[in-house]
Amino acid sequence: MKVSLMHGAGGEVMGELLQTLTKFTHNNAGGIGLEALDDGAVIPINGLNITFTTDSHVVKPIFFPGGDIGRIAVSGTINDLAVMGAKPIALSCGMIIEEGFLIEDLERIVKSMDDALGEAGANLVTGDTKVVEKGALDSIIINTAGIGIAERIIRDNGLVPGDRIISSGTLGDHGIAILAHREGFDLGSQIHSDVAPLWGLIENALRSGEIHAMKDPTRGGFASVINEMARKSGVSVRIQEESLPFRKNVASAAKMLGIDPLEVANEGKVIMGVPERDAEAVLNALKSHKYGRDAAIVGIVTEGSHVILETAIGGERFIEPPMGDPVPRVC
Repeated sequence: MKVSLMHGAGGEVMGELLQTLTKFTHNNAGGIGLEALDDGAVIPINGLNITFTTDSHVVKPIFFPGGDIGRIAVSGTINDLAVMGAKPIALSCGMIIEEGFLIEDLERIVKSMDDALGEAGANLVTGDTKVVEKGALDSIIINTAGIGIAERIIRDNGLVPGDRIISSGTLGDHGIAILAHREGFDLGSQIHSDVAPLWGLIENALRSGEIHAMKDPTRGGFASVINEMARKSGVSVRIQEESLPFRKNVASAAKMLGIDPLEVANEGKVIMGVPERDAEAVLNALKSHKYGRDAAIVGIVTEGSHVILETAIGGERFIEPPMGDPVPRVC
């Protein structure tokens, strides 16, 4: 068996690869490592909840409508900390650059990284750079790692029956934007990536009510994340199709391309499980932020073991975990 692009696409196939990658780590993780397969690790130090995460970025193309590899690199790490309830503090950056890469493009990428860091109130504190010969690499790869501090850690396995499922905004924007731009499709009105650092948005929500579970729907999209949250929590989730937020041009493009937008990556959204008593307050807090204006309550948590979509015509179907994201190299 050999590694394929599907192994990096965030779905069930990637889960098989993770079993190999984590096969010999559990006994050495000390209870703070990879066991939970969450967005990051929690390292308790002197009563503080220190969170730590790392991410590598190979998006193709490196510049696309709405962002670039630099903005994704910073935003992805910030969001992995934020969905655990942690304020991002410091990031590292490692770059592997192909010989011949334009300095002007590198400056543009670094500027995007700085802008995203400024939005989140975090800092880049250390890094490393390597250059490889031309042809040994596809332009540039960026790794970012980050640490944050949380008053209360939020996991992705805390859903309980009665919780409302909230999406912080429209789904599928990033993956469809990448695909359209990469393949040169003429889809009429421009589709933009949603890539954004979400700490400010999530901080608003945390101040407004209790949140039982959070996760950002990146590779594999909403379908992957909601199935993972339900499985880890031991519950069922019922999603109302008519409540799911989509931009019209994204929904139309997905239909034309034969892609389920629920399986497409997002880089500026968060999925939350919130107690019914706090759902409206949290929703309003999200809507008050520029990255949450299209937030919506999209479902409810029940007892059981499946994710079920209640369709607009009154039927039901399972939302299955995807094998992988239909658009490879989205982050």
